[in-house]
Amino acid sequence: MSSDPALPGQILAISREDVSQLPIRRYEGDIHLIATAPDLERAMADIRRESVVGLDTETRPAFTKGESHLPCLVQVGTARAVYLFQLQRVDCSAALTELLQAPGIVKAGIALAHDLRQLKLVFPFAPASVLDLGSIAKRHGIRQSGLRNLAGLFLGFRITKGTRTSNWAAPRLSAGQIRYAATDAWACRELYLCFQELGMLADRVSGAAIDQAQPGSG
Repeated sequence: MSSDPALPGQILAISREDVSQLPIRRYEGDIHLIATAPDLERAMADIRRESVVGLDTETRPAFTKGESHLPCLVQVGTARAVYLFQLQRVDCSAALTELLQAPGIVKAGIALAHDLRQLKLVFPFAPASVLDLGSIAKRHGIRQSGLRNLAGLFLGFRITKGTRTSNWAAPRLSAGQIRYAATDAWACRELYLCFQELGMLADRVSGAAIDQAQPGSG
């Protein structure tokens, strides 16, 4: 690890070796797979209570040159649960559009500009109150802005990459996939709360935080 006077008292980089020494953490709370209309209604009832959620997406990996896929899973973390929206099992477009356009709910995540560009190919929306934590970290001199490095630096734990390249379009996700996907959304929300406590959002957030994700951010 190394420190930098740009952010007094804060370690600004973490090595792979240091990350490997940290304890592994996984989200241990309630996880709900959204596959039916009633699931969707219950999820949105909880999400509407929030002022900030963790946001992430997963896409089926491409192993052939020129091959690409659209997002098939959207993860939303609240204070009480993480919701996994399986886009190929139920039409979530109206509910997710409501969330993504809600000015009173901060959507906090990593590299969200790319995620939102890809999601717009699935359904149209105009994002509001989107906060890219990687961009915030960079503005404060943090040399690494990926979720796993930031979790190590600020939250003190390691997130495994185990099922990152698995088939996220599968109708039935494995227990490992479900836990992995939920952990990412949960960790994004935890990072937001940590950044808020450290005063790192003061220059970007006032009231209902709005930081539109722009191409190239994160």
